[in-house]
Amino acid sequence: MTPATLLNTEDDESEDRGRRPPRAEVGSSLDKEEEIFGKAYDPKVVSRIWEFVGPYRSQIYLSVAAVLIFTLTQLAIPLLIRFAIDHGMTVDAENSGRVVLYWVLVGFFATVVINYAASWVQETVVGKAAEHVLFDLRRAMFTRLQKVSLSFMDKTEVGRMMSRLMGDVNSMQEFLETSVLSVGDIVLLFGIIGVMLWMDVRLGLLTMATMPILFVVRLFWLPPAKKSFMDAHHTNSSANGALAEGISGVRTVQSLDRQKVNFDLYEEKAHANLLTHLRAAKFAQVMVPIVDTLTGISMATVVVFGGQMVLGGELDVGVMVAFLFYIQRFFDPIRSLTMQYSVFQRAMSSGQRIIEVLDVPVDITDKPDAVELTSDMDGSVEFKNVTFGYRKGQPVLRNVSFRVNPGETVAIVGPTGSGKSSCMSLVHRFYEVWDGSVTVGGHDVRDVTQDSLGHEVAMVLQEPFLFTGTVFENIRYRMTDATRQDVIRAAEAVGAHEFIMSLADGYDTVVEERGGNLSLGQRQLISFARALVADAKILVLDEATANIDSYTEMLIQKALKRLLEGRTGLVIAHRLATIRGADRIIVLQNGELLESGNHDELIAKQGLYSRLYTMNYSSFDDLPGQGEVAAEVGKAT
Repeated sequence: MTPATLLNTEDDESEDRGRRPPRAEVGSSLDKEEEIFGKAYDPKVVSRIWEFVGPYRSQIYLSVAAVLIFTLTQLAIPLLIRFAIDHGMTVDAENSGRVVLYWVLVGFFATVVINYAASWVQETVVGKAAEHVLFDLRRAMFTRLQKVSLSFMDKTEVGRMMSRLMGDVNSMQEFLETSVLSVGDIVLLFGIIGVMLWMDVRLGLLTMATMPILFVVRLFWLPPAKKSFMDAHHTNSSANGALAEGISGVRTVQSLDRQKVNFDLYEEKAHANLLTHLRAAKFAQVMVPIVDTLTGISMATVVVFGGQMVLGGELDVGVMVAFLFYIQRFFDPIRSLTMQYSVFQRAMSSGQRIIEVLDVPVDITDKPDAVELTSDMDGSVEFKNVTFGYRKGQPVLRNVSFRVNPGETVAIVGPTGSGKSSCMSLVHRFYEVWDGSVTVGGHDVRDVTQDSLGHEVAMVLQEPFLFTGTVFENIRYRMTDATRQDVIRAAEAVGAHEFIMSLADGYDTVVEERGGNLSLGQRQLISFARALVADAKILVLDEATANIDSYTEMLIQKALKRLLEGRTGLVIAHRLATIRGADRIIVLQNGELLESGNHDELIAKQGLYSRLYTMNYSSFDDLPGQGEVAAEVGKAT
């Protein structure tokens, strides 16, 4: 029974028992398109990965040389034993045999020392080289992901990207280390064959007579073994995903009293993972007794036929003993190469996914002649006939035009989905417009460098994101050279200083993951201070007060009146009370600019803004459906 069938069967049984609602789910399944095993050798993948190995090729060559020396010492030991038996275990008047044994002992000692040294060099050098390659790969992938446009990140699962950054890169480490060892295994295999044929062709051919059996067994073993390893990887990813989801969402799980349901779901995934791993372990271990059996058959063949040849004077005893030692090692490289085959397959598939990340197109790039946006620019923002959307054929903004004058505070309001946040994203050039243009300081955002644009535009989002580190480090996240006094002044300006000083270590308090040890309002205040420390010419507030209580919002409104002096302010807010003090209010609906003016002017126009305000809606989020809006507006008029 396959894992999928097992899960389906257990799901049905569980539903019959009433343990959970039908189709309840936890975690996510691996995309069928995410191949775990690829070709054993893909020249495209190898050539790209070799670009990262290139700087360390001298270490790789040294490791290969060490492996070859290690392999030669392994080949030499049975030959020393043969020489000791045939030439040292003889009785003569001059005791020449004893001298031979002494020299063989010296040879043994030298071989063991060289063997140890070569093994140490190989393990140390290839390990360090692999770690450096991994570091370079992760750095290159992280650098690439920092540059890609948000349109790519919008469509990419964070969990899958983390899998590529960690799991796939680790597979490449295993591949690099295994590749060096496989060279030694191949040389050892052919070396043993060559030495045995050199010592005695007939006995060598008899010894290799069992090899066709091993290849036939491997032919039948590999397909189901490959599938079992793949199933184990799938169920492992599924179980880990469920575990991560359960941990990250533990508050919601407990608040909804869903612990028992989630435990049952996770238990099924974990049990399926257990079964697939047990099956994979069987296939991984089944080759051991087969190889041991073939080794025993080969040794028995050498003893029977080789013994007869020794008795007949056709073969020296030392040769037969050396054959027995070589046979013990003969199947080891075959077994090792068989297991390494799966490693190569996984590595090629992982390498392909790594290359996909490295080759992700960067849609937002600086033009060759892009100019620097300087701090003395006027701070104006203008939209000229802008049309934009996230999906082809589905525009979010339609022919939108407006201008924000230097030092002016403009509020952009409208129902959810009207395109407010999209306007803010275009100011920072997170996306490219389809048609029209967005200018900042009189320059088209496509004609200025991204770094200079980011320096002059500071954003505060609805969901504040705090990074690992202290409160002080989070506030000066954009301006790492800001002094403590700069940070304190910004915190005082937004009303955050008081609560920060009440923390255990004040500004040196360590922020837990995503700011878990701070309230939502406190996190938002810190993000406000962070934007102010950046000292940008343009301040963008994207529903930044949506999750703050009324008292905190009042404090922020007072602070913003002082802080926006000399700056251009773009404010998105759902609460109508929040935007009354703006110099101008722009009303969007269905991606189109509906009306514009200050609060009093819009009230006098008797348009949508006035009617909603008159109907006492405290927020545009309170809007009913479009049909209900029309009906209620009609009643109001």
